[in-house]
Amino acid sequence: MTVQDSGRLQAQYGLLTSIAREAGVSLSTVSKVVHRRRDVGTRTRARVEELLARHGYVRSWERDPQVPRQIIAVFRDLSGPYTLEVVRGIVDAAGEFGVHVVTGTTGRRSIGQWLKECGVVGAAGLIVVISMLSEDDQRRIVEERLPVVLVDPLSAPSAEIPSIGVTNWSGAREAVQHLIGLGHRRIGMVAGRSHSLAGAARLHGYRAALEEAGIDYDPALVRSTDFDYAESLAATSQILAAEVPPTAVFAASDTQALGVLEAARQRGRRVPDDLAVMSFDDTLVAAMASPPLSAVRQPFEELGREATRVLLQLADGRPPASPRIELATELVLRTSTAARKA
Repeated sequence: MTVQDSGRLQAQYGLLTSIAREAGVSLSTVSKVVHRRRDVGTRTRARVEELLARHGYVRSWERDPQVPRQIIAVFRDLSGPYTLEVVRGIVDAAGEFGVHVVTGTTGRRSIGQWLKECGVVGAAGLIVVISMLSEDDQRRIVEERLPVVLVDPLSAPSAEIPSIGVTNWSGAREAVQHLIGLGHRRIGMVAGRSHSLAGAARLHGYRAALEEAGIDYDPALVRSTDFDYAESLAATSQILAAEVPPTAVFAASDTQALGVLEAARQRGRRVPDDLAVMSFDDTLVAAMASPPLSAVRQPFEELGREATRVLLQLADGRPPASPRIELATELVLRTSTAARKA
């Protein structure tokens, strides 16, 4: 964002704040009127509209009929293969729907601040990817009926806030079942953090596959980390140092799987001859790894399209048929997995 853009946003925010004060209503009520929400009283709406016109406020999407609608996509960070895939999915989908995308992170600006900016710039709504919504943020979204869609939220949101993800449990279960079918019985896992819905579901899928095959769960073969390379490398080194080490490891993300590959290399374990490695995500790096990773594929393009579609639907006052959408995963087999050697 340029200095000029920042100045314009501050000026708009100041104008809307001034109008709210003059009308004797909250800034959120003014925002509702600006976005033509239906849950504002007739008299209040008329008063705010009159003040907007008097002060010369022009809704961003009405300035030029040739200018497309705008949405905002907010991420915890913009690093890592998963984030890049999701960004691409949203941007490609937005192009299909004829809307522009502004991307940002929660590193220096909270979700609450992004919600405020969404109203100031007249964006159609906000897509929030892998972030934790505070109770205040959730209350505000629900009470003000703000168009917000969550992608892979870290915690379960209010049922009134739509979220989109994939079949994490069944995808993980299928991945581990494949390893078991290759003859592996000692299967480790580099899991995500327990507070992550996706991470927890993938761990539960791993455990379900073991239980169905009559294999005892061994906590010595499981470590929970962030979806992080360095943490995964350290965690895998611990797993491989077990008294009876695993012959296969399932990683909860591609980034973690790269850490598994490096830990195996450092300990002289050949993949897949000595250690089969299975991943979850199937981002671009999975096929470029050495060896290429077998992985549970997330439909990133479809994730972006569904998030954008649902958001625009919300912005038009049409809630989705279901508050939770889960897209199917697919098992992609490459050369990082092989049958267990006798």
